[in-house]
Amino acid sequence: MSVPNLRRANAEPRWLRWLLTGTGLAFLFFFLALPLAAVFSEALNGGWSAYLLALKDHETLYAIGLTLFIALFVLPFNIAFGVAAAWAIAKFDFRGKSLLITLIDLPFAVSPVVVGMVFLLIFGAQGLFGSWLSAHDIKVVFALPGMIIVTLFITFPFVARELIPLMQAQGRDEEEAAISLGATGWQMFFRVTLPNIKWGLLYGVILANARAMGEFGAVSVVSGHIRGETNTLPLHVEILYN
Repeated sequence: MSVPNLRRANAEPRWLRWLLTGTGLAFLFFFLALPLAAVFSEALNGGWSAYLLALKDHETLYAIGLTLFIALFVLPFNIAFGVAAAWAIAKFDFRGKSLLITLIDLPFAVSPVVVGMVFLLIFGAQGLFGSWLSAHDIKVVFALPGMIIVTLFITFPFVARELIPLMQAQGRDEEEAAISLGATGWQMFFRVTLPNIKWGLLYGVILANARAMGEFGAVSVVSGHIRGETNTLPLHVEILYN
């Protein structure tokens, strides 16, 4: 078969291309653009003055600060775990590798509300460690520590999931060459591995932070909805809406 005929055989009809493109754009419109437009429309319904006045409210400022604090607090743990897990999975073969991959994917498969309930059953007053925590006057649920724990659980897969396929595609050749030339482990990581994964790492960090700042279900269960104390921005928005 000649090259032009081969190209025609592998080319989709124009109507099919338009149909697939239109379907994708329609999906993006109804599930992304339309909800975003509704959010901005409701937020600015009273005008810019009402919007700015709402931002100056003490409870709103506290919710914004608390949300940013939790997101920044869990960020180093997400980076450390994501890089270490991706390194281990992509560069080495070991017993339990499949189990580690399954555990990394676990937060994607479990509802955030269920995650919050699980930690409530562990650290709540009637939970597994509830009596011990009460005896030592340690507060986990309905307080900042519980919110940090559930946020960390919900967000820890994102960095690892972005880096694992990237590291697997890059292989081990450059790291092995660096070691053979006398580089230490840290030198190899900072001069070879990190430059190769920096964009994937940045993308994973952005996704993890977006999820941390937007998390509602798990944080809602363990926070207690205490205004000015445990309300993150999504919880505060829900209260204002109601």
